Amino acid sequence: MDQAHLDDIERLYEDLHAHPELAYQEVRTAGVLADRVTAAGFAVSTGVGGTGVVGVLANGPGPVVLLRADMDGLPVKEETSLPYASQEVATGKGGVATPLMHACGHDVHMACLVGAAEELAWQRDSWGGTLVVLFQPAEEGAGGARAMIEDGLFDLFARPDVILGQHVFPFEAGTVGYRSGPILAASDAYDIRVHGRGGHGSQPQAVVDPIVLAASIVTRIQTIVSREVSPADRVVVTVGQLHAGVAGNIVPDHADLTVSARTFDEAVAERVTGSLRRIVEAECAASGSPRPPEFRELFGFKPTINDPEATDRVVAAHRSVLGAAHVREIEPIMGSEDFPEFGRACGAPSVFWALGGVEPEEYRSARDADRIDQLPTNHSPQFAPCPHPTLATGVAALVAAARAWLSPGGGW
Repeated sequence: MDQAHLDDIERLYEDLHAHPELAYQEVRTAGVLADRVTAAGFAVSTGVGGTGVVGVLANGPGPVVLLRADMDGLPVKEETSLPYASQEVATGKGGVATPLMHACGHDVHMACLVGAAEELAWQRDSWGGTLVVLFQPAEEGAGGARAMIEDGLFDLFARPDVILGQHVFPFEAGTVGYRSGPILAASDAYDIRVHGRGGHGSQPQAVVDPIVLAASIVTRIQTIVSREVSPADRVVVTVGQLHAGVAGNIVPDHADLTVSARTFDEAVAERVTGSLRRIVEAECAASGSPRPPEFRELFGFKPTINDPEATDRVVAAHRSVLGAAHVREIEPIMGSEDFPEFGRACGAPSVFWALGGVEPEEYRSARDADRIDQLPTNHSPQFAPCPHPTLATGVAALVAAARAWLSPGGGW
């Protein structure tokens, strides 16, 4: 990747970072990406699954390789002080205006995929096959992968021989992290409403307090991890939202919680979600709740499981291009993705890897001071991957992984 192209990709990254859009609202983003891959020679389909973009570059006989990136931003107010920090505001859940930020690195993913698409398009005399670049909307729990599949994604091109993707994390920039088998967790999330009987705060005998009920649920469901699953199983249960009441002297009629559960095993995930429902229902009964609780499933991500043979192939390609010292085996990550939906839908093997995004000296200093956990993480308002060498590494990793399948030599 020459310096002129890298500079161009950095400008694209800054532009995408400055203009995040919420799930299924990625209209500007999709337009920018579609223009870039069209100019590189891809046949482009837009509006797939709402706002998704798919580019296909047929270059003679050979394997079909799919490279994927996600597009949506998050309802987070940016606190990075970057010159290209987001100032965007959009209408979010419930019609409330909310500031936006690319707090999960999707801007990095998109910029790297555009860079890889352009590099491979310019080098098409050295490989054969079909390259598919997929820009997915609504990864942040809104079902974007499933929406693209149900919209006929795999009718647009031949079944892929492999599906490849990457995600930036607070690891050392210039490195990639791999793992054969489970690399990201399954995640199930629910909105839960528990019902009470409202009244005056001075008359506790006349009410059923849903706030006390919700507090009991928050505490009790943590025993799922400590007392209902094996210590060998990695499980996290999180209450991310709890809303109730409007005034200090009024007991409300209901309380709302948003709960997520994460694990690496689908059987364990079923056990955990079953326990969650049992505990919520039991606590409602114990509190004398006048109505059963209401559950609304927000999303259910399957674990991201890397195909072992395909992973070995990707790792070998990464080591040959990036150097063995920059390709590291990592522990499974509790974060979740809908990336595995694509492979499950078409039966193709998939490989997903971690891309480091922390400036190397900063990362090493944090490591030496035993404060890596204090670095801004994905979804933090301070999350800001460094462009150098993150972007160059991300482009190189995608190109190398794709070339591990694409036939050597010219296409036609």
